Amino acid sequence: MTVSSAIKSLVKYGIKEGLLDSLDEIWAINRVLEVLELDAIESDAKICESASLEELLKVLLDYACENGICEDSVVYRDLFDTKIMGAICPRPSEIIKKFNELYEESPVKATEFYYHISRKSDYIREYRIKNDMKWITPTEYGDIDITINLSKPEKDPKAIAAALKMKQSSYPLCMLCPENEGYAGRVNHPARQNHRVIPLELENESWCLQYSPYVYYNEHCIVFSASHVPMKISEQGFRRLFAFVKKFPHYFVGSNADLPIVGGSVLTHDHFQGGNYEFAMAKAPIETEVTFKGYEDIKAGIVKWPMSVLRLIGDDTDRICELSGKILSKWRGYTDEEAFIFAETDGTPHNTITPIARFRNGKFEMDLVLRNNITTEEYPDGVYHPHPQHHHIKKENIGLIEVMGLAVLPSRLKTEMATLKDAIVNGKDILADETIAKHYDWVEEIKINNTITPENCEKVLQDEIGKVFADILGQCGVYARNEEGKAQFLKFVEAVNE
Repeated sequence: MTVSSAIKSLVKYGIKEGLLDSLDEIWAINRVLEVLELDAIESDAKICESASLEELLKVLLDYACENGICEDSVVYRDLFDTKIMGAICPRPSEIIKKFNELYEESPVKATEFYYHISRKSDYIREYRIKNDMKWITPTEYGDIDITINLSKPEKDPKAIAAALKMKQSSYPLCMLCPENEGYAGRVNHPARQNHRVIPLELENESWCLQYSPYVYYNEHCIVFSASHVPMKISEQGFRRLFAFVKKFPHYFVGSNADLPIVGGSVLTHDHFQGGNYEFAMAKAPIETEVTFKGYEDIKAGIVKWPMSVLRLIGDDTDRICELSGKILSKWRGYTDEEAFIFAETDGTPHNTITPIARFRNGKFEMDLVLRNNITTEEYPDGVYHPHPQHHHIKKENIGLIEVMGLAVLPSRLKTEMATLKDAIVNGKDILADETIAKHYDWVEEIKINNTITPENCEKVLQDEIGKVFADILGQCGVYARNEEGKAQFLKFVEAVNE
């Protein structure tokens, strides 16, 4: 395929996917020529209808690299292909206008349109997302989702070296700031020329809607403050969650906690995550009903889930938020030494909540996941955090998505599991290979409980990874899943009622 064919085909792709109007064709071709520093296009160049977006961009990127317009490394290619896509994307105002028009018909139609644009503009790199490994592991708590994230490319040495030499920039202040929209990027900050944001009003405040570029689940969206303010779990935050759910009742929305260890990766910018997906935790039933004094109109209970979750269900979101605020306030200052729960040590606070809101079966629901980030000499990474015995699978924080039952595991596991499978099936010495030696004890335990064959080895390893993740969730629960833990949980409920 020639460069001219790729340019023509890319513009036709943009028209077909709704990024461009047919009246924009010549203008868009000239925009792409400008990016590629070309003066003209071959008039007889053929359009390749069957070529994928990835194939078209590869032709253009290869040309740019061969002609010194772009460095030939993954980070620089990502910066450059985003610049190309920015040349054929609609202006933000056009997207917002269309979104609002469709919203008048249906919130579902509006989000379907916006999600389509986010994917077809290559802001969500679908050809990478499809490489993520995904499977489901049945557990006593339901079917838990497991994913090994392969869509985020590793930085190459050239880009790492260039980033070290770069002058520090505070624009945009972070990855979630509205100023990312249309930003050209740099080696230490991704390009966003193809990024479009939808403005929202939540509780008389300016917020924004976008999709995650790494879509861990269907229509994985991010709702973020228009101002660069830090994460803060509060009653007002609960009200914002429901304000969003009322605007988009087909979406759930939740917030990461606001403390290190039990929080998400971005604590400096207040944001939520949501989407059109039902997680295992949402499907899990209330197993122990409780009553909160003065709030008898709200159905409440402890959820059958490895983490410690209170679910509130009712018609009146103000009442649910008021009760949620009361529970949060009590939890912030709650200490139970027998349960090894300390509100603070040496002035450092430890208790917070991961909240999730949804509208289901004609009722509003709020799940409040109790979190505590205390550390000890035995558990320097956190007592209610993945324990060292499981660090060979995962040692990173358990944030909102994982709290709800979707494991986001490190990309190294793809290679390690393939190497491990080969070693198990062919009787190789696992300890002799430093890349998989850390899995030795785990594999020995698996062998005791499973008959492993070449045919079932991969499935056995996947199921066992799922069991490890379920166990990790239990380790992150502040109350143990036994009678003693249940009594301690109910003791907290009584403290709220005092």
